[in-house]
Amino acid sequence: MKSKSLAVLAVTALAVTGLAGCAQKSNDSGGSTPAAGGTGGSGAGEVRVYIGADTNIKDLWEKSVKPGFEKANPGTTLKIDFDDHEEHGTQNLAKLTAAEKSGNDAGWDLMDGGIVLQAADAGVLEQVTKDQVKGLADVPEDTLKAGGKGGIPYRGSSVLLAYNPKLVASPPATYDDLMAWIKANPGKFTYNSPKSGGSGGAFVTTVLDKNLPADTAKTLRTTYDKNLLTQWKPGWDALRALNPYVYQKGVYPTGNKGSIELLANGQIAMTPVWSDMFISGQKSGTIPKDMKATQIANPSFTGGAAYLGIPAHAKNKANAIKLADYLLSAEAQNMIAKDIAGYPVIPLSKLPQETQATFKDAHPENLRAGYFDKVNKDRDLAWDQEVPGK
Repeated sequence: MKSKSLAVLAVTALAVTGLAGCAQKSNDSGGSTPAAGGTGGSGAGEVRVYIGADTNIKDLWEKSVKPGFEKANPGTTLKIDFDDHEEHGTQNLAKLTAAEKSGNDAGWDLMDGGIVLQAADAGVLEQVTKDQVKGLADVPEDTLKAGGKGGIPYRGSSVLLAYNPKLVASPPATYDDLMAWIKANPGKFTYNSPKSGGSGGAFVTTVLDKNLPADTAKTLRTTYDKNLLTQWKPGWDALRALNPYVYQKGVYPTGNKGSIELLANGQIAMTPVWSDMFISGQKSGTIPKDMKATQIANPSFTGGAAYLGIPAHAKNKANAIKLADYLLSAEAQNMIAKDIAGYPVIPLSKLPQETQATFKDAHPENLRAGYFDKVNKDRDLAWDQEVPGK
């Protein structure tokens, strides 16, 4: 596949923030409920939304989704319950599961957060149909399947290869091209440690996958089998072999932001980045506008969708389904693309030309999923032991 540069046009995107360790917050203007409880009153004209995410997602809901949905559905109020960085995710998942197993309302009608896929795995979400949420008919089947029993994909992102075109005239088009470039240009590439940020994790996963049997790589996306992890050895060998060729002969920055700063400051010429961070960074000025990004092939870097969930016994289930249907509309998908540089999950052809131009070379329709969460944790620990300084 021929590599293409990501065309970054002027979009209204919010910078992705990293406010780790912040206290739990709520949206006062949205009539929110306590983040660990979600026990506010329920009315016929409302939909109570749990959000476990960073503040840029909170802003998306407060400033765009809420007014857009309420305008499209007069008389229905969207109430937001925000859990900053999903600090109370474990507690909220336990509350949801206990309520649903006993046939009770947990206090939320729709959920947006990392616990959604765990709730889907637990079988406590409503499994909506394509008749109920019409936009699902336009979502790639693999993305739908990754949502399990009840996860509704509504935005996505992937890791791309960012580069300085002044130093890289022709960026690598494939995995093999990238490995060859790194070795031919020592010190000009690095990636952040995988446990400190997903862009580095995606690079490591891609190297491991390249050296795995296809059936094993597929299994590790849905199942935790510690015995299969021994097959990572050729991948660790390949990653160790890069040590002499990465920045300062083996320096791996901390966090997604760390590798971006090295690129922006001209200390390296190429690094993996999250698609939304790249586009938002160019808009905010943290990434120079002349930087470019592309996707590689055979295999591509990983990415994935964010999922909504509707608790099976939600009091306002009908309104929640209306909200999910709205979020997969062309209007809302374009809003997500402009506000947070999130990938649309419906075809680009349904969105304005400006949005199509922004995302066309990132190929958002081809999201290659990452590993199962527990597999990722073992990957991160193993990388620490197998790669740096070896």
